[in-house]
Amino acid sequence: MTNFDAKNPPKSELIDTCVHCGFCLATCPSYRVIGKEMDSPRGRIYLMDAINKGEAKIDVATSSHFDSCLGCLACVTTCPSGVQYDQLIAATRPQIERNQPRSLSDKLIRTLIFNLFPYPHRLRKLLPPLWLYQKSGLQRLVRDTGILKKLTPRIAAMESILPAISADSWQDNLPETIPAQGEKRYRVGMILGCVQRLFFSDVNEATVKVLTANGCEVVIPQSQGCCAALPAHQGQEAQAQTLARQMIDSFIDRDLDAIIINAAGCGHTLKEYSHILGDDPEYKDKAQEFSNKVQDVQEFLSAIEFTAKLHPLTSGELNVVYQDACHLLHGQKISLQPRQLLKKIPGVKLREPIDASLCCGSAGIYNMLQPETADELGKQKVRNLLNTGASLIASPNPGCSLQIKKHLEEKNSTISLLHPIELLNYSIQGQQISVTPTS
Repeated sequence: MTNFDAKNPPKSELIDTCVHCGFCLATCPSYRVIGKEMDSPRGRIYLMDAINKGEAKIDVATSSHFDSCLGCLACVTTCPSGVQYDQLIAATRPQIERNQPRSLSDKLIRTLIFNLFPYPHRLRKLLPPLWLYQKSGLQRLVRDTGILKKLTPRIAAMESILPAISADSWQDNLPETIPAQGEKRYRVGMILGCVQRLFFSDVNEATVKVLTANGCEVVIPQSQGCCAALPAHQGQEAQAQTLARQMIDSFIDRDLDAIIINAAGCGHTLKEYSHILGDDPEYKDKAQEFSNKVQDVQEFLSAIEFTAKLHPLTSGELNVVYQDACHLLHGQKISLQPRQLLKKIPGVKLREPIDASLCCGSAGIYNMLQPETADELGKQKVRNLLNTGASLIASPNPGCSLQIKKHLEEKNSTISLLHPIELLNYSIQGQQISVTPTS
């Protein structure tokens, strides 16, 4: 008898496709750091099988191994047998949330995260005190003393990736419709994101400018909210479904050629709406229609004729290292397109890091829930990026950018980090940038 409940357990036929060859081990970030079989995709599939057969229970021990998974999907890319681990872990996590009570501390941090981060209007209300915290010198005192890490490592991990609060964080300054420059070739919707719109508003503005410069009319529904990535990746099934429905309602009947997203983790979830709402008879078809139109901005720009003229970003050669975000590389199979776009910029030379496909440790909210493992992965990622000798890092995901910036600061590195779309925008505008000299 199975120890999973009856609501969408991981399918036994998917579990059985794993032949336990172990190819996934070398590419699994949690296994590489923790070093235990049960903290690998193969080990977790063993656990799923045992729970499904009634040989193991959903308890604190088994749940911890599923919690240690970053959901980076590197194993899906690597697996020679085509095991759909993404579907298996997506089915298992809601089972954990329904059937394994969390400790008080775990419950508190998760309640805080899931009631704050997916709601940008709530998050915006915290910006004034956070701005005061940074400007008053209190942040420097807290970090220098390390007191927060001693009291509560998870809150300390959350604070350690807090970006600088600026005046732009207070406002949504993009209108609902922005006309194309010159001839209108496409009409596209644009998703603003949650963290992206508050802390990376420059990326959204750059996205609009690059799209309009290439003949796109951009539609930004003001009713849009969170894409549901954070709750979906952590098994918060009901919340993810509610947010997905709201997103679909915001973009439906807008006569759009594409729906554009500039954040890798959000894009993967947006393309999974037909799975998230697969049991909803009212929204199942709408979800499929919506997801069919979703494209990462780099994916979209690579597929159309790029008509805007590009100018050099520096007076000489600019060495750039592109950082592959997991949910872009493994989740959406997008890797070549960003590199092709960056190479269009005159003077840009790409350098490739070792272990380019290894997760940086951000993984949505993983770096807040599992800070020790995340820190080790962040250190490895930054070391590999810096070892390329590049003058600039191009990162296509806000979570990755925050994680990488944290570990760059710990190494006292002044290397620049920008979203690829920002580099394209600067190039279109003919604006040169200042970068750290290549070592």
